[in-house]
Amino acid sequence: MNDHRTTTTTAAATTDWTTVTTADGPMRVYLARPDRPADRAVIVLQEAFGVNDHIQDIARRYAARGFLALAPDLFHRSGVGTLGYEQHAEAMPLIGAIGPDAITTDVEAVLDHLQQREHVPASRTAINGFCFGGRAAFTAATRISGLGAVVVFYGPGIAAGPHAVVDRAVSIDAPMLLHVGSDDPTIPSEQVAAIDKALTSAGVTFESHVYAGAGHAFACDARPHMYVQDSAETAWERTHRFLDEHISRSA
Repeated sequence: MNDHRTTTTTAAATTDWTTVTTADGPMRVYLARPDRPADRAVIVLQEAFGVNDHIQDIARRYAARGFLALAPDLFHRSGVGTLGYEQHAEAMPLIGAIGPDAITTDVEAVLDHLQQREHVPASRTAINGFCFGGRAAFTAATRISGLGAVVVFYGPGIAAGPHAVVDRAVSIDAPMLLHVGSDDPTIPSEQVAAIDKALTSAGVTFESHVYAGAGHAFACDARPHMYVQDSAETAWERTHRFLDEHISRSA
């Protein structure tokens, strides 16, 4: 089911909200469409604060690079929408309530939409998650086969916590790229090592990069006190190269 809302056109992308059907009810999805037909897509998974201006901006950046970008509202069950970055305490129980089953349901709904409405298969689709969305991206990769690529920006809760899924790394068949700051208290070095060990043991094709002097959310330019420009630029350069390698550009 699709319910298109107001459409906005920029120099790089046409943006819109659509609604897809999930097993748990309708879910709004922010969509950024490039200025030419796209045969590859990125599903952008939100931080702990919803599909806010920053996540929408990331989707538009991907569209400017020729990807069809979709950012699903993973808060659709609670009806919260978005939170301000200062509302960390309010965000924690919301993301804590979203476990592997819910994540899988939502990502599969977006993949179905891409296949049926846009004719873009999972093999031409990447998942890129940030913060909570990083955990969600890793989780989806353990449950859904045939993805084109997975990129995790500082995803806590993968190796420890109530929804940890590192023990399911053996199920991952997509190439994976992980970014984490060396000073990120939510993903201590022992957890980084545990994730790397699990992916290596599982035979997953992956890259894991630790950015010296960077903390959590170091690539979020909407949070100037956390943003580390040089690390962010390097992480994005690696991300674009990785996606072009595993989901090649159209001829």
